[in-house]
Amino acid sequence: MTLSADAGGALGLIAGGGGLPLAMARSARRRGRGVSAIALRGQADPRLEEQVSEIAWLHPGEVGAMLESLHRAGVREAVLAGRMPKTLLYDEDATRHLDDRAIALLSGLADRADDSILGALADLLEDEGIRLLDQAELVPELIPGPGVLGAVAPSARQRADVAFGWPIARAIAGLDVGQTLVVKDCAVLAVEAVEGTDAAIRRGGEVTSGGCVLKVAKPRQDPRFDVPTIGLGTLEALADSGASLLAFEAERTLVLDRPELVARADAAGIAIWAYADAEPGSSA
Repeated sequence: MTLSADAGGALGLIAGGGGLPLAMARSARRRGRGVSAIALRGQADPRLEEQVSEIAWLHPGEVGAMLESLHRAGVREAVLAGRMPKTLLYDEDATRHLDDRAIALLSGLADRADDSILGALADLLEDEGIRLLDQAELVPELIPGPGVLGAVAPSARQRADVAFGWPIARAIAGLDVGQTLVVKDCAVLAVEAVEGTDAAIRRGGEVTSGGCVLKVAKPRQDPRFDVPTIGLGTLEALADSGASLLAFEAERTLVLDRPELVARADAAGIAIWAYADAEPGSSA
């Protein structure tokens, strides 16, 4: 799927938490494309207002208002970006903002797996004449190839842990449970579920320090949403938990604020490895 320079109207940006929406907006501006943002209250970064042509702050679940705002802006192409915690589905304050469109969308699902919810939203946008773009399309420079990103190389023990944990992480991701696994000494310390990556990392650290964190793409990853993303928040969770390494899937993961992330990881003695599982245990 290719970003159309002649698509007409602004590019729609449905923005959750983290730095990815900011990176998307800046990239669109560099391409000469106006951005009309839907910013999720309590999630999106307020600095997004400085990077877009117009912005509507909405509660998660205000689907009708989102569609109205996108149509007013003449949006025909949009991108989803940033964290949209599924825990909001179990938050009473958040669920009271669900409108009729959101309730209908959720009630039509066979389950509430991430792929089911986001896939239904993508289908709804398509039905409304809004083409959803691949997340990496605007920011291909954020996807590293295989290799160690910083000065700290994985140790032999860490390589063994990654080789042990990688097929487990891929299996769990294939079940749409989560995309993060924490391992140490070839034992699983924590598996990501609805709580999200950073919370899973910290939970692994409650068992013991020195764990290896694995972040993978789903085997059938939909490039339009939920592409694995790491950034400074991920590194903060690693440091807080005493983790010693982060291995993520090379050529399938977005890395935000890379220079600062690598510098901080080096200072903390944390190895950052863009891992290619075709060569398990190799230096990539």
